[in-house]
Amino acid sequence: MMKKIIPVVVIDRVEETKYILKSLFDGGIKIAEITFRTECAPEAVKFAVKEFPEMEIGAGTVINERQCKQAIEYGAKFIVSPGLSEEVAALCNERDIPYYPGCVTPTEIMRAVSLGITTVKFFPADIFGGLKAIKALSAPFPQIKFIPTGGVNADNLKEYLSFEKVYAVGGSCMMKGDIKENCRKITEIIKEI
Repeated sequence: MMKKIIPVVVIDRVEETKYILKSLFDGGIKIAEITFRTECAPEAVKFAVKEFPEMEIGAGTVINERQCKQAIEYGAKFIVSPGLSEEVAALCNERDIPYYPGCVTPTEIMRAVSLGITTVKFFPADIFGGLKAIKALSAPFPQIKFIPTGGVNADNLKEYLSFEKVYAVGGSCMMKGDIKENCRKITEIIKEI
């Protein structure tokens, strides 16, 4: 199962969910982070969990406890935030759901560590120094794994995933154009690592 990449999926209409997830699945990617950027996101998560039980469906861009509660109730298997929310962290911990908060500074990472979090989203990766920054942050935080997101694409994917402190990469690069074909190309790159 290809879990080294977590597609960041924006769904504008619930009806799109089946086509998008089938394209990801047929392209070899069995995981999706459905963002809570649109009104239909909760329903899209619910539909995805029901129709694609063989995929790991999570909710992204979750910024408060209300969204987190809804995502979990609708079956999300993991939660991702652009920043760190202590209320979301507490709820995920209580429900035993993995939580990947966005953390890019030592202070944010220290807060995450104090909450028992060992994997953080590094977002936006390209703006905050990319792999060079992740390597620098890995020295004082050897227990932390990173999910760089933002600016990750087929050209730098291999470089990110070759670093042992990168748990996975997140991104939307495979969502433009032919999703299935993009996923096939990305899975081939990942197999080379």
